[in-house]
Amino acid sequence: MLEIDFKEIITVGMVLFAVIDIVGSIPIIVNLRAKVGHIESEKASIVAGLIMIVFLFVGEGFLSLIGIDVHSFAVAGSFVLFFLALEMILGIRIYRDEEPGSASIVPLAFPLIAGAGTMTTLLSLRSQFHTINIIIAIILNIILVYIVLKSSKKIETLLGENGLGVVRKTFGVILLAIAVKLFAANVKGLFV
Repeated sequence: MLEIDFKEIITVGMVLFAVIDIVGSIPIIVNLRAKVGHIESEKASIVAGLIMIVFLFVGEGFLSLIGIDVHSFAVAGSFVLFFLALEMILGIRIYRDEEPGSASIVPLAFPLIAGAGTMTTLLSLRSQFHTINIIIAIILNIILVYIVLKSSKKIETLLGENGLGVVRKTFGVILLAIAVKLFAANVKGLFV
């Protein structure tokens, strides 16, 4: 029996929205589009959604199969978020992709949209909420991701160069705080 609960969908949706942070990723998306020319919004959205739904069902089993616990995965994810945040705040480039053909799958769909923070969040949400409500929340977030990806050029024009700089640095600090929180919440689990 399906136990659809709108309160759960809203709660899970808001948590995923905060973790995915697609609005905060607009400067990164604009930067990627400048490097590769074109981003396939549909492809990136569908792949990110599929990654999240598949990981929801097989994530914990897959991690235990290769000998990685959820805490180690979360700490590794916190490092990735940390370095992304440093790139945004300091305006430096740590990740270098030699001649990227398309940014739609890597790094956009994974790890930017469906990254380690999102995966870890999905595993913790699964223990608290019904799976159907999580899937609906994922789909709603992916629709929002698609809308933002499609309108990133308009958003860039609206904000301008200085506006994008402010948004990039502000969300860089927020992303840094999320990375620190994710690290702090999971580092103790490494030693238990």
